Amino acid sequence: MIRKLRLKFVAICMTLVTAVLAVVFLSVYFTMERSIETLSRQVLYRVAQDSLYSGGSRDFVRPEISIDVGGDRVLLPYFTVEVWGSQAYVTGGTYDELENTEALQAILSDCLSQPKQEGTIRSYRLRYLRQDNGLYQKIAFVDMSMEMTVLRNMMGPYLVILLISLLLLLGVSVLLSRWATRPVEKAWKQQRQFLSDASHELKTPLTVILSNAELLEAAPLEDRPAHWADNIHTEARRMRSLVEEMLTLARADNMVRTAVLTEVSLSDISADAVLAFEPVAFEAGKPLEYHIDQDAAVLGDGDKLRQLVGILLDNAIKYGAEGGTIRLRLQKTDRQAILTVANPGEPIPPEKLGRLFERFYRTDDSRGEQSGFGLGLSIAQTIAQEHKASLKAESDAESTRFIYTMALKK
Repeated sequence: MIRKLRLKFVAICMTLVTAVLAVVFLSVYFTMERSIETLSRQVLYRVAQDSLYSGGSRDFVRPEISIDVGGDRVLLPYFTVEVWGSQAYVTGGTYDELENTEALQAILSDCLSQPKQEGTIRSYRLRYLRQDNGLYQKIAFVDMSMEMTVLRNMMGPYLVILLISLLLLLGVSVLLSRWATRPVEKAWKQQRQFLSDASHELKTPLTVILSNAELLEAAPLEDRPAHWADNIHTEARRMRSLVEEMLTLARADNMVRTAVLTEVSLSDISADAVLAFEPVAFEAGKPLEYHIDQDAAVLGDGDKLRQLVGILLDNAIKYGAEGGTIRLRLQKTDRQAILTVANPGEPIPPEKLGRLFERFYRTDDSRGEQSGFGLGLSIAQTIAQEHKASLKAESDAESTRFIYTMALKK
């Protein structure tokens, strides 16, 4: 899928770039063609107006006629003819042994048959200009093949530049396709991993529910142990919790804003969360210490902020070292409220620290742990994003810390 997307991206880019370069190239081509044609016509008028006779004799002068193209002088072959009735005389030019030839007769026949005084004879690649002087007609001819040669010589480097540009842009397009599809590829991999992990997490409670249900069906009514039914209820509640967490993340992915922002006290929210988790920490044998600055008023959703603080405390209690002290600190600065939740334990390597907020990710890669699904920190990150705040993780030999920073209400 990603490969096809990249190929489609490159194809679209190259089509657009080729179209633009083709328009530029053709514009330059036709501009130069018109310029050379204009110069050629100027030569044609000059040849027609100049008197090429030397005195009264038939000996004609052969001056060289040239045009300036790109700083270079280009000679244009030409010749002039006077037509007296049925007689034609070559009166000047750079062509030798043209008079009284079949080629001259064919050229004149084609020229005189055309209604326009100025035009071209494509079969002989000549441009002509007729002047009627009453008793005779004077016709000037200029070779057009030289125009095409000059045009090809001038456009050759441009064509080479065009092809080189297309090759370079092809390489750039390939690189850009990798860069542009990287978020899509990442999202695709995350989606596949999400489905795999969600299926894995749902498999265990479903197995427990089905097993206990089968045992209940097989056992006599009077001999059915109560804990089998309790197991079904426990795993069903666990599945409901997982589905609710997945629904929260799905809403965030769909950009559905669920936070209702009002003025709330982050100090009170933090204090309430600490009071709720003190018994949990005590039972886990991990004392909970806290220091909360008062009057930290923020603009946020009280329920979601309470959920965020609870996720951080729950995570610290679960993964903190045995007997270690869990610390919560809410610091109020001039513009920000900074909430830090720290727990002692083994430092988390940097390559794993950056993945803590990924869905279903656990640093020990364990899938047998039943205390959580690995979605809590992802939900906390989502809540932080909804409040335009930041949530980051730090870890060293002393402790692992989650730092939540948001703006105070002005």
